[in-house]
Amino acid sequence: MSETTLTGRAILVAEDEYFTATDLRQELTRLGASVIGPAPSLERAMDLIDAALSIDAAVLDINLGGETIFPAAERLIQRGVPFLFTTGYDQPMIPSRFERIPRCEKPVSPEKLIRTLASVLPNRPS
Repeated sequence: MSETTLTGRAILVAEDEYFTATDLRQELTRLGASVIGPAPSLERAMDLIDAALSIDAAVLDINLGGETIFPAAERLIQRGVPFLFTTGYDQPMIPSRFERIPRCEKPVSPEKLIRTLASVLPNRPS
């Protein structure tokens, strides 16, 4: 993957584990992305989605402090924003309407997460 893949991209991060969120924010920033969040709760994720003028993609932990991120995922779908899930849940725990959404099982390496994120981003016009 090119180091410039995320340059100029606005990436929403919803993650309630402080160190995971911090590491992800640092890695995305290192690769040139502008990070929205991290949001440690569903409420904060919804606020950030509503406030952001532009979101290119999102990384959503399915469980934020005991709440599922699915309402935020629905909002992103309505806005046409691609995203991926990070989770410790098995596939049957994820509603069927999200079965085509890429998912990275925790613990996930930063490399795999970035590769998966890059795969959901639409190509920019040349």
